[in-house]
Amino acid sequence: MAKKQKKACPYSSVGGQALIEGVMMRGPKGTAMAVRLPSGEIETEYKDTKPWRDKCRLFRLPLIRGIVGFAESLVTGYGYLMESAEKSTQGLPQEEEELSKVDRWLNDHLGEKMMHAIGFLAAILGFGLAFFLFMWLPTFLVDVVTGGTLLKFHALFEGLIRVVIFVLYMVLVSLMKDIRRVFMYHGAEHKSIFCYEHGLPLTVENVRKQKRFHPRCGTSFMFVMILLSILLSSALVLIFPGLAEINRILWILLKLLILPVVMGIGYEFIRYAGRHDNLLVKILAAPGLWMQRITTKEPTDDIIEVGIASLQAVLDEQAPAAAEEAPAKPAASSENAETEEQAQQPLSGETETVQEAAEAPDAPEKPEST
Repeated sequence: MAKKQKKACPYSSVGGQALIEGVMMRGPKGTAMAVRLPSGEIETEYKDTKPWRDKCRLFRLPLIRGIVGFAESLVTGYGYLMESAEKSTQGLPQEEEELSKVDRWLNDHLGEKMMHAIGFLAAILGFGLAFFLFMWLPTFLVDVVTGGTLLKFHALFEGLIRVVIFVLYMVLVSLMKDIRRVFMYHGAEHKSIFCYEHGLPLTVENVRKQKRFHPRCGTSFMFVMILLSILLSSALVLIFPGLAEINRILWILLKLLILPVVMGIGYEFIRYAGRHDNLLVKILAAPGLWMQRITTKEPTDDIIEVGIASLQAVLDEQAPAAAEEAPAKPAASSENAETEEQAQQPLSGETETVQEAAEAPDAPEKPEST
């Protein structure tokens, strides 16, 4: 393992996502999750997982793979997030006397089902909040401020308001103690992947020295999506002037319909940015990297240890598979091409938490740096 790390791997096929008191890392062959338990120990679990893109050739096509990757990141990322929440609270003393009769009955009779129900409800509310903040509210504010004039620039003003809302939202949530710790794990995830990509041994000292801003991060992907939505919706209004005068509900529905296109283009850009370092990429990627100053925080050594444990678990499982396939590689050009495509996937955080869409060190394609 140490020998392999001596060789730099600038565009690795490993990415991840920050969790609650943990880090999830994804590789071409599987996914690993490391969580700091209340006892102080680090529990690491590896799962063999098959990316959605490998289940259907259609899912590997440009643009489509971005939509599929984004959806996969949401589904798998949410699952690992809930699992990490459970693991990070296992063994904590429960103050039964403080529970009401209703709470105690729900806990005794529903247990895990109640947790899943609460999680599902939280996801629905989250989508509802996102729709309100980034779809309905910008449209409403522009109509109120302009009084229905400047219709040709309506989409542009909407987009600018959307950027402001996004930045303010991230700043406000970063002030929460629990979210700040998640952002510290986000930083550890990025630093660990950078350490691996630079060919250094995965030690706390080496990881600590790395940057916490990664170009394939899910934060960058989200910001790129917002900028692309501004350009695309503005272009549509200029090309089809009649769109500026349609009912606002229809306008919002139209923006929802072009969202998959925005995801696809955004994914391809993040994927390209993760493999190139030219001036154009630096300029276009700059806003996303700036946002990572909010969504990542400098991790402490104990948090770095969790990031290393998760990444090491993926690499340990990946190495034997790579060794077995090595002899066949010279004769299997199509297999090589597929492997190379996977290795060049952009990293997905957090939202990360967002992941295969941005496979940031926040995610294996995943997506300086969920």
